[in-house]
Amino acid sequence: MSKTLAGALLCMGLSSAFAVHAQTSAAPAAEPQAQHGMRHQDSKRAFTKPSERIEARLAYIRTALKITDAQQAQWNAFAETLRNHARSADQRMQEFRAQRERGAAIERPSAIARLEQEQQRHAASVTRINELLTVQRPLYAALSADQKAIADELLAPRRHGHRFGRGGLHRVV
Repeated sequence: MSKTLAGALLCMGLSSAFAVHAQTSAAPAAEPQAQHGMRHQDSKRAFTKPSERIEARLAYIRTALKITDAQQAQWNAFAETLRNHARSADQRMQEFRAQRERGAAIERPSAIARLEQEQQRHAASVTRINELLTVQRPLYAALSADQKAIADELLAPRRHGHRFGRGGLHRVV
């Protein structure tokens, strides 16, 4: 009987030791996930609309380009165009969100209607690009060679529709 009792105690001791080990080894694995979640929350942008981001973006570009007094008129036209585009983007976002909230009442458009919507989006995009070119050409022409090198990094369109690129701004200072 004492062998059975000793064996049972040994098994209980080993199982509790394994349980403690499992808890301590699981804790570090869970901790980085929790930290990652916290980092993700901390890294969320403070801005939610394009019009809220545009002034910070313009300030960054203006500082990086070192805009002079002689270039101020071209800069103002460029900056106002970007502000107008941001306000238009705000309006499109607001319309999209309102449409999404009414989602149950909206029928899915036909294939032709979706293509027509896509065509309208592309036409609007071409219009915005043309407006930007209209004000960016004179600004670019007024820049020095050093400023143009920076502008080539900051103002050039990026792949996937991100004009300023993901992380693209950190390369030029």
